[in-house]
Amino acid sequence: MTVIDLGVPSLGPAVPAPADGPLVDTFGRIATDLRVSLTDRCNLRCTYCMPAEGLDWLPGDQLLTPEELTRLLRIAVTRLGITSVRFTGGEPLVAKNLEGIVAATAALRPRPEITLTTNGIGLAKRAAALQQAGLDRINVSLDTVDAARFSRITRRDRLHDVLAGLEAAKAAGLNPVKVNAVLDPVTGLDDAVELLRFCVDHGYQLRIIEQMPLDAEHQWQRGEAIAADDVLAALRRHFDLTPDPAPRGSAPAELWRVDGGRGSVGIIASVSHAFCAACDRTRLTADGQVRNCLFARQETDLRRLMRTGGDDDALEAAWRAAMWAKAAGHGINDPGFVQPDRPMSAIGG
Repeated sequence: MTVIDLGVPSLGPAVPAPADGPLVDTFGRIATDLRVSLTDRCNLRCTYCMPAEGLDWLPGDQLLTPEELTRLLRIAVTRLGITSVRFTGGEPLVAKNLEGIVAATAALRPRPEITLTTNGIGLAKRAAALQQAGLDRINVSLDTVDAARFSRITRRDRLHDVLAGLEAAKAAGLNPVKVNAVLDPVTGLDDAVELLRFCVDHGYQLRIIEQMPLDAEHQWQRGEAIAADDVLAALRRHFDLTPDPAPRGSAPAELWRVDGGRGSVGIIASVSHAFCAACDRTRLTADGQVRNCLFARQETDLRRLMRTGGDDDALEAAWRAAMWAKAAGHGINDPGFVQPDRPMSAIGG
């Protein structure tokens, strides 16, 4: 795995994880952002994510119950210092009890920021209820505003549903509404231009994400994916882009102001310009596994620990140990990189 210089030496596995305080790793990075996958199921079949026939979904008895998930969320917020919770999937809108889980998270003290990443199918009917339950912000995945291309990429004719979901989210006050785009290798640069025009016109914030090696079929090819520098070059032929002066901090996106401030666009260059040194994320899968990195090869089973009688102290200690073992970087650019067994739909975004 590629070693990234984080400016401080790792304390190494021989030193045990701290028993309290921030959720820290041996490089001194503090995790305050929790990504929670609620389900591995999805109602789209995006070509860069899963095969047309779908995948073998997790059995229901392997998924965390709402009570188990709420318990882990409480530990994360009150004991581990998590300040931001993002619910993902699969597609979180197909998960059971979503509004109830959001409400339970909003009731925690100190209250974390609560966000959701969704493909937008069904959002039009639920945006207001999610906002009332306590959802603060939302990201909607949309790779193109061309209907034919959308159908080809997602293998579903549902662009109208996504657009309606975006409108409903804005009307419900889930602002800023962000659009996440993973660009198609063939049409993506044209799609990026039209997506930015669309987002600026409608008051959404576009985030363009480099395609990563997280597909179920393990067919990702570096040479086929569109790199961040190529995206910026294409956008600059149509827009005046200036760097956002605000400090980036741990945010994954590098922000650019569009045409003097009419809008903004963020580029998430996970592959070509890795930002592992500033990573502040920890991840919980729908079946109760802690992952300390999106590309981790190991997981820590909190579900089993809970179901065999583990108390909150044991769960906290296991979570801390998992994060303590976090590697310096994801290693995508290392010749020996091995893609994780789980695809993005099972890990969560």
